[in-house]
Amino acid sequence: MKTERSHSLGKALRDFFGNYIRQLRGMSSHTVLSYRDSLKLLLIFVAGQKNTTVSELRIESIGVVDIIAFLDHLETVRKNGIGTRNIRLSAIHSFFRYVATLYPEHLDQSQRVLSIPFKRASTRTIEYLEFEEIRAVLDVIDRSTTDGRRDYALLALMFNTGARVQEIVDLKATDLELSSPFSVRLFGKGRKERICPIFPETAQVLREYLEEQGADIRKPVAVFRNHVGGPLTRFGVRYILAKHLRKAAGVRPSLGKKRLHPHSMRHSTAVYLLKSGVDPSSIAHWLGHVSVNTTNKYARMDLEMKREALAKAKVLNADVKTEFSWRKRPDILEWLESL
Repeated sequence: MKTERSHSLGKALRDFFGNYIRQLRGMSSHTVLSYRDSLKLLLIFVAGQKNTTVSELRIESIGVVDIIAFLDHLETVRKNGIGTRNIRLSAIHSFFRYVATLYPEHLDQSQRVLSIPFKRASTRTIEYLEFEEIRAVLDVIDRSTTDGRRDYALLALMFNTGARVQEIVDLKATDLELSSPFSVRLFGKGRKERICPIFPETAQVLREYLEEQGADIRKPVAVFRNHVGGPLTRFGVRYILAKHLRKAAGVRPSLGKKRLHPHSMRHSTAVYLLKSGVDPSSIAHWLGHVSVNTTNKYARMDLEMKREALAKAKVLNADVKTEFSWRKRPDILEWLESL
């Protein structure tokens, strides 16, 4: 009995990763790796605090106090942000929710762990690129080089589709439809599939790029590759965007004042569609949002921009003294967008 208990943690972890989140929950490989890293960091931390090895830990070794200390360690020592802290806690919650069903004797402990709250962070302003700024970024790319043509096709497709970075790096040639009607098949969170239309110009750029690469569009080969021929990574996309943003800032100084990253392209697409008159419901399907409430944040942001513009505008009739008091409607807390 002692041996069985001492190895229950290892068995729970094997079943959790081997059966539960992959097969029963159908989580993506990206989520599985995120959960793995979170629990690995937790086990190493707890083992170090208890001056033992990871192999000697048991389920009961990981209590609420240990987990809270681990979360504090992430922020103070590893210098992780609140968002990363909450991602790690989400993985821990998921594991102990599974433990509660697999080992009823640990139900009380699991409930205590599940009571650890997520930490609220201050809401940052959504940074995005205006259409003219997107145009400036694309214009500074040197398309006379192979890398330049790849970068142009990559960023043009990201802006056209509003795809998540992981969706772009996972893109295969067989996911592209480059004859009319032009479209691309994307696999989002939870491997949810959606078809996104693309502009004829984007389709032409992709067609020329794939022909240059000698890619067979009938085979599931990665569309965007790095210098060694492997699929481009999320970090590679971040590097490419940052490189061209720095260059474009010389033409559009406004770019240098913004905190931009690959996900900003997704925000840019949403705002562009909204300003073009596309309704939030259609934008939600375009971007693969689970709920239209996620898309509504762009509508609220656009409304705030219009209010600020009106506040700066000159009064048409200076003789009419009217006091305007804009009131922002209280928002219901939205669920964190799942990764």
